[in-house]
Formats: sequence, structure tokens, C-alpha cells
Amino acid sequence: MPERTHPIEGQVILLAGARASVTLKRLSALLEDVQRHLVDRREEYGRRFERIEAEGRTYYLAGTAHWDGVGQELGLDDSETDGVRRTHDAQFRRDGRRLDRLEEFETAMEIRDPVTIASP
Repeated sequence: MPERTHPIEGQVILLAGARASVTLKRLSALLEDVQRHLVDRREEYGRRFERIEAEGRTYYLAGTAHWDGVGQELGLDDSETDGVRRTHDAQFRRDGRRLDRLEEFETAMEIRDPVTIASP
């Protein structure tokens, strides 16, 4: 099995995919494509958005319409965009719990979308 190139944990993918009605295989492929898209824009994200380093991941707190824009750029349908959004949200929450910062992370999510990129 090839190594993942995205920073989302397997259990997070399972749960988010089920809620978004996207198959595990399709969501995994989407996350790979999206990660390449995000990594290509890492520098731009660093200039535009607040950054949080956590658990070997870099989170950028983007505007609330961020994932809709990414979905349009990559030609994703609504359920695929929702699946990607849900995985990034769920991974952010999971790391918030691990760091005992869940309340802070959830407050950030009220006005921003977390974007998860593997730390270089």
C-alpha cells in the first residue's frame, strides 16, 4: 500500500466520509489531490492566514468559504467538498483534544475553516 501524502488520520477519514456520503476510497483519493493543491499554496496560506502548529501538522485558519473555493478549483461536487471539509475539521478537533485546547480550536472554527497541511 502506498504511503499517504496527506496529514489526515485513518479513523478521521472513516467518520467524515460516512457523514458526507463519500466512499472511503474516493475520499482518500480526494485528500491526496487536495493536499497537493494545498502544499502548492503553502506560502500564500502562510501570508494570508493565522497558523497553528500541532502534532506534525500545520493548520491555517482560512475564511469560511475556503473549501467551497477549493472544491470549485478542483471540480469537486458538493458531497466531495463536504467530505474534505469534514476531514479537516475533524482532524483539527482531534488535535485540539490531544493538546487540551479543544475549546480554543472550536471557537476558531466558529468563524474560520481549518486547513490541514502536513508540516514540512
